[in-house]
Order: sequence, then structure tokens, then C-alpha cells
Amino acid sequence: MIARLRRLAFALAGALSLAAAARAAEPFFFIQLSDPQLGMFTDNRDFSQDAANFEFAVAAVNRLRPAFVVITGDLVHKPGDAAQIAEYRRISGKIDAAIPVYHIAGNHDVQNVPTPESLAAYAKIFGPDRYVFRHGGLVGVVLNSSVIHSPEKSAAQLAEQERWLRAELAKARAENPRHIVVFQHHPWFLQSAAEPDQYFNIPLARRAPHLALFREFGVRYLFCGHYHRNAEARDGDLEAVTSGPVGKPLGGAKSGLRVAIVRDDRIEHRYHDLGDLPVRIDLNPAPARK
Repeated sequence: MIARLRRLAFALAGALSLAAAARAAEPFFFIQLSDPQLGMFTDNRDFSQDAANFEFAVAAVNRLRPAFVVITGDLVHKPGDAAQIAEYRRISGKIDAAIPVYHIAGNHDVQNVPTPESLAAYAKIFGPDRYVFRHGGLVGVVLNSSVIHSPEKSAAQLAEQERWLRAELAKARAENPRHIVVFQHHPWFLQSAAEPDQYFNIPLARRAPHLALFREFGVRYLFCGHYHRNAEARDGDLEAVTSGPVGKPLGGAKSGLRVAIVRDDRIEHRYHDLGDLPVRIDLNPAPARK
């Protein structure tokens, strides 16, 4: 009798474990907002249009109910501006408390060439400028890309971030997650991993070793902003996804947000203009083409 009860207990435990695994493997979606950049539309004279766009995007977030939201930098246009920061915090604070929000530092938040003082000022308001979060088998690694892009006055902070990054990637890989995803402000590359340096990408001298590190630890997706328009590029299995802005677009682009569906084997994503947002997010996979 006791042996039979034990077998039943083991069977029940196994069934519960399988059920839990099945639940963990269910697809979910997150939303990427980038560059709300309050003040950019009028070059800091006011931020009424920027705020209107951001409010509209936040209303869409609350309606669509993503698993989480990532805001990939340039939260404001003028670094340290108290009014712009207060308005950003007011609007982002409207996102339902049940939806985690991950704020990321952009160059307009910590200055184009960040200093220990500008980094400390950001951290005092928004918290750490690098961190890791987890959801449903996804490990999100958030980096401060400004110290990677322009480390002239923050070499110590860059070196510390690099040490931290390797340790966190090793820890994440040991968990055998569905995906390890890097989120930051500056794009690593826009068209090719070997493209020349420019304002909108990470310089090759620091790009190449970071990309090698990502490949070493199985990172496949890099979600960024900063470009104020969309760009998608690949380097082998590594996909660089650059999203257009919630705020002011450039180069004929449109303001919007990106929806990313996380599946076991891939992340599907699509940018939506603010004037063409989905009514709901269908997590069912698209039918195979015949």
C-alpha cells in the first residue's frame, strides 16, 4: 500500500512538473518603446507633442497587456532637465503596476560623453544603469551603451560593466533559458557587423569584442533604439533590432512601438506606427506556407 502511494505521489509530481514546464513554454509578448525623448519635437521649448505621443503609447500598453515593457533610452531630450524628467516619470507611471517597466539609459539621459557625475545623477532618479531581469525563460540583460559608445570620461565604469556582463552571461547560460536578450540604447550595427563607425552605431573597436562575447554565450537578439527609425540586420545567428521612436522620428519614419512575441525557438517582432496599432496580439503562430 505504501509503495503504491509512493508511486502515485511520484506520478502526480511528474504530471505537475510537466504541466509547469508546459506553462513555462507558452508564448508571451513584450513591448519595446524607444526614445520618448521629451522635448525633442521643439528642441526643448516645450514637450507637449512628445508627451502626447508617450501618453498614447502608454494607453496602448495598458490595453494590450504585455508581459513587460522595455524603454530603450533617451527618456528625455535635455540631460538632467527636472521638468522633462518629471513628465517622463508621470506618464510612465501610468503604466499598470502589474506590468513591469524596464527603463534604460540613453545618451540624452547621461550625456553624449557620460561622466561619473552624470551616471550617478541618472542612477539616483532611475536606478541602476545596468541590470538583469527574467520572465518566462527569457533573460534580459540591460546595458548602458553610452559608456560603450563614448567612454572617454567613464573608462572605469566601462571596465566594470564588461566584467559584470561576462559574469551575468555565464550565469544566464547556466540556467539554460529560452533566450538571452540584450537591451540597450545605441545600436550595435544597422546594416552589417563590420560597418564603419558613425554616430548611430557602437564603434567597431568595442563592437567586435562585445559581439564575440554575445556569440560565446548564445545571445541571439539585440534590441536597441537611438536611430529614430527602424533597422534590422543580422550577423550569423545574431539579430540586431533597432526600433523607431515613440517621440520624434527622423528620415521619413513614423512614431510607434515594437511588439515582440517570445516563443521557444525564436522571437518574432513587428514595429507598429502609432496610427496603426493592433487591436490585440495573437500569440498563435502563423500557418506554415505551402
